Parts: sequence; structure tokens; C-alpha cells
Amino acid sequence: MTEKILTNKKHGMAVLLLELAIYLLFTAGVIVSAVNGWIPLVVVCAVVLVLAWIPLCGLRVLKPQEALVLTLFGNYIGTLKGAGFYAVNPFCTSINPAADTKLAQSGETTPSKSSGGLTLLATENGGAVSVGLTNKKISLKNMTLNNGRQKINDCLGNPVEIAIAVIWRVTDTAKAVFNVDNYKEYLSLQCDSALRNIVRMYPYDVAPNVDTTGDGQADEGSLRGSSETVARRIREEIQGKVADAGLEIVEARITYLAYASEIASVMLQRQQASAIIDARKMIVDGAVGMVEMALERLNENQVITLDEERKAAMVSNLLVVLCGNRDAQPVVNSGSLY
Repeated sequence: MTEKILTNKKHGMAVLLLELAIYLLFTAGVIVSAVNGWIPLVVVCAVVLVLAWIPLCGLRVLKPQEALVLTLFGNYIGTLKGAGFYAVNPFCTSINPAADTKLAQSGETTPSKSSGGLTLLATENGGAVSVGLTNKKISLKNMTLNNGRQKINDCLGNPVEIAIAVIWRVTDTAKAVFNVDNYKEYLSLQCDSALRNIVRMYPYDVAPNVDTTGDGQADEGSLRGSSETVARRIREEIQGKVADAGLEIVEARITYLAYASEIASVMLQRQQASAIIDARKMIVDGAVGMVEMALERLNENQVITLDEERKAAMVSNLLVVLCGNRDAQPVVNSGSLY
């Protein structure tokens, strides 16, 4: 299905003024004919007044960044795009299968209102049930989809919770309406599928011997450290699946990332242990360097001459002082060195 833009239909004001003129003219004709007793003319004017409202059903008003897909007796005749006052065939029908569907914005779904002023009852999964007139116009604006948090196993089998925000818009109204049953629900399902496919390729944190790019070589990719790359791959994955529905994925961003609750405490202890080990390594490296510097300075300045046993005792004492968690309590030897 190829989109066809109707560009020669902005005659709404002219049709409206013509309808008003017809009503005024034939109303006056009914009055004059009735006064003069011209019964056939009264009948003709009355029939015209009864049928003159039909062209008014073809009037359409569009605001900026709105579109309207029109069908005539089941056949697609074109799409109205752009702000304006349009006049089309009064027997045309507007089609928008996703008119009653409201996607979750910022993780929540709130009740919406239709163009007729009647309330739509929102459901927990992002859908909505219509109880009145609905707006068949298709928005061409950039819109946000947030399907909430999902629990997915990463490439190491660890369950993680992740959520994404997807910025999308409709680019081909004909494909969006006719190629899929409901383009909003279709987009939501494809986002879930793409998110799972990409997350399963990455570990939560950097892990050894893990190939996230598919080139056969281990790399340092991870969900936490390569969020920009992961988001870009998610966007490309979603775009490849929704192109046939006439949708464009403008951007995808990770909005939430954490270990699942059942392993969060264990992973926190693991991270704390790793941080403690790294800190201890730094302390020991610094202490050894300071001891080496102290011995070199003592030898260079010939302050004191120590045998190997005294050097070992001095090194041991300095390391205990420098690597200890608490302040040292020195013991002063007031006797001779030997």
C-alpha cells in the first residue's frame, strides 16, 4: 500500500459558504412559493433543503501535524495532510484502527478524551476502551512510548530489570492503517521483542570472554558501560521491524537498569567486595613504594646502617602502620639500637 496525498481538497470554506447560500435561497423560495400558491416549486425547494446537508458531511478540519486516511466504499482514495479546511466526498469514511489505543507515557496510562468529548476508559496494558465517539485523525508528531520495566536475563543468565523510552512518529499513514491491525499495539510488541533480543547479548557489567558484537572476539561491552551502543542497537532493531507499518523510530533511550530484586543484594555484596579488593591493592602498592623510598633515602644520606634483619623488621613495621585500618600506637625504645 502506497500513501497518496490529496492536495486539491482545500475547498471547505467555499463549500460551507455555498451551502449557506443554498439554504438561504431555497428557504426564501419556499416562503415565496407558499405565499403565491406555487405548490410544485414549494415541493422542489423543500426537497433541496432536506438533501442540502449531505455535502456538509464531507467537511474536514485538520490542525498542524495531523492526517486523515479516507476510504470510499472500502477503497483507499487518499490521505489529507497539513492544516486546513477540506471538502471531500461526503460518503468517504475516515480510518484509524489505533484511535482507541493510548500508549503509556512516562510509565503511566491516564484516561483520555475523544474529539467528541466522551471519555475513553484506559486499561492497565496501555489500551483504552471507547464508550463514545472517537477521533479518527492520525497524529504525525513525535510521540513517546514507555512500556515500563521488564525482567530479562543477560548473556550470563543474571536477571536484570530494564526499561526504555522510544521516540517515534508516523511517516506513512497508508502503511500504518492498512499493513497492520493496530500500529500502536504493533509498535509496543516489537519494542518488547527487540529489547529482549538485544539485552540477551550483553552482560550487566563487564565480563571476561564475552562477545557482544558478534565478531568472534571478546570485548568490554556491557549494559551499564555501553548504554549508548545498546540503545542504538535497540533503535535499529525496532526500526527494522516497524518499517512496514510506516513508522520511524527517532530515538531509543534506556530509562531504568538494575539487577532483579532476587539477586540485587548478592550482586551488591559482590561489587562491595570488588571495591574493597581494589582499594587494598592500591594501599599495598602505595605502602611498598613508600617503604622503598624510605630505605633508599636512609642509604643515600647514610643516616643509619641497618643489617638485613633490622631492615626486615623496619619494613614489617612500616607496612603494618601504612596498611592498617586504624592509627598506629608506636612503642618507643629508649635503650640502645642493638
